[in-house]
Amino acid sequence: MIEDDLRAAFARHEPLTPPTGPLRAAIDRLTIRRRRRRRRWQAGGVALALLGVLGLGVPLLTPERAGPPPAAELLGESARPVPTGALNILLLGLDGDGPAATRADAVLLVHIPADRSRPYLVSLPRDLGVSIPGHGTDKLSAAFPAGVGSTRPEMTKGYELTRRTVTELTGVRVDAGLVLTYRAVSALTDAVGGVPVCLSDRVRSVHTRRVFPAGCQRLDGAASVDLLRQRYGLPWGSQDRDRNARLFAAGLVRQATDQGVLTDPVRLARLLTTVGPDLVVSPDRAAVLDLLRLAATLRSVEPVGIGLPIVGPSARGNSMRADPTFVPDLLKALREDRLGDWAARHPKLVDRTR
Repeated sequence: MIEDDLRAAFARHEPLTPPTGPLRAAIDRLTIRRRRRRRRWQAGGVALALLGVLGLGVPLLTPERAGPPPAAELLGESARPVPTGALNILLLGLDGDGPAATRADAVLLVHIPADRSRPYLVSLPRDLGVSIPGHGTDKLSAAFPAGVGSTRPEMTKGYELTRRTVTELTGVRVDAGLVLTYRAVSALTDAVGGVPVCLSDRVRSVHTRRVFPAGCQRLDGAASVDLLRQRYGLPWGSQDRDRNARLFAAGLVRQATDQGVLTDPVRLARLLTTVGPDLVVSPDRAAVLDLLRLAATLRSVEPVGIGLPIVGPSARGNSMRADPTFVPDLLKALREDRLGDWAARHPKLVDRTR
């Protein structure tokens, strides 16, 4: 009897029930927006970790020093298509901070393959003998100060001459570039709670006498900068410093991922604020947004580090020469977007990051 009364009551009131179609559509739209927002936060976080710290710091080299793009702009929708094909990003690490920091002691080419499998970090030794357009033959590190000039130093010109030098050396197009400093890497390292690195050999700082034991350890900002500066006393000098920079970059990406920084909007915004004073962007921020959006397409953010193989000093001085046994094939693989195959064939020339 009670069941019959309930059915009758529902039948009388059913015409008064609002249609569910609009409500369901609104819920679906909200779900889609949240998914898009979450993907954009992940893209921004991964790109910041990859592009902002691979080496020594984070400012994007462009004519205008205007701080980081606003969070709303970084995470907003864009009508521009996501970049396709292989991409190459040139990172230059300056020895120091401020206007006096004009020596590019670290030169790193970040290769993003067309299949978006994972990033490759190719270190180009600072002492490598190269042809610098308009300046003859010299070490690769000399390209930046030659471009900057002495009367009215301009960092953008230093970057541009180095970019042209790297392009002629490798034969690949450079799609974007960043100039890196020590100050930003220290702040960023502390912001993520330190960075784990695994060193194959003991390192003793010639600047602070700090000792970095062989094995895995967590570095704070000051220790990270100290390690990244070291080359004297290391078995392979600047080559060991380049390798340590690649190991640090991989550790930083791993730390940010493990702590959930890459998916936490609040922490990511705080991270952007931390490095903001040292972030340089151009009036046209489309390239920055493209790179941020690109990171979401990577299947893995764990970088593969490769140091350009070199041999002893040339007869014309103390500059190093590219190893003719490995380098031609390496650069060909870079140009043809086959670095994964090259790394698989030369495992001893690839970093072990753990």
